[in-house]
Amino acid sequence: MASDQSLTTSGNPYEGSELNDGKTPQGRSVIGTLLKLGGLVAIVVVIIALFPPVHRGREAGRRTQCKNNLKQIGLALHNYHDVYESFPPAYTVDDNGNRLHSWRTLILPYLEHSPLYDTIDLSKPWDDPVNTEAFKTTPYAYRCPSFNLPEFHTTYLALVGESLCFDPTRGRSLSEITDGTSNTLIVMEVALKNSVPWMSPQDADDQMFLSLNKDDEVAHMGGIQAALADGSVRFLSADLAAETRRALISINGKEIVGEF
Repeated sequence: MASDQSLTTSGNPYEGSELNDGKTPQGRSVIGTLLKLGGLVAIVVVIIALFPPVHRGREAGRRTQCKNNLKQIGLALHNYHDVYESFPPAYTVDDNGNRLHSWRTLILPYLEHSPLYDTIDLSKPWDDPVNTEAFKTTPYAYRCPSFNLPEFHTTYLALVGESLCFDPTRGRSLSEITDGTSNTLIVMEVALKNSVPWMSPQDADDQMFLSLNKDDEVAHMGGIQAALADGSVRFLSADLAAETRRALISINGKEIVGEF
């Protein structure tokens, strides 16, 4: 009878035992597991907390490199201008008016790529088989590091039009930019969807710049970087007012460019 009473005095047969006081192997195992889990959770929390600043730091570095790329392009354009007394045409054409080569090819010697330039047959189209090997060598200055671009593509496009910095088929001189070189865009970044093969004679027109908005997939959060005709580089917000955009791309519209 005594044994029966001992069985009914408690609903938990382990109550009062040492299994749950942390002193037994089982208790120590449970506590150790909890401590390990707590440590792992703490590490994950720290990593998550550190990730945004690290990511922002890396993007800042890529944005700086992108800016330097555009500065190199702007300097190359000015060096070309010093030699030929004009910027290059947006593209060259054959006797029938068919497009052959882009300005990006024409300024290669001024980007320290003379050997690459010398391998290109300018009398044949950029995508002719004879120019394939040259095409496969994308100059570093033509690739924004913030974009995972398709192979051999660029997002650095000239602004081409009758009243824009690049004339389609003839070189434009600095003296034609009467609105001021520090107020006139010459080369801009474009959205990923508008990237082109770097040797292709394709570029941007006024509508591509005017229609750019914050929903486009651009390289840098909130906007794009662009080179001006004086060789400087500016970051342009995707929210930039339409009238300011129009003033920035016109070479002789006599518009007053506000803050940008």
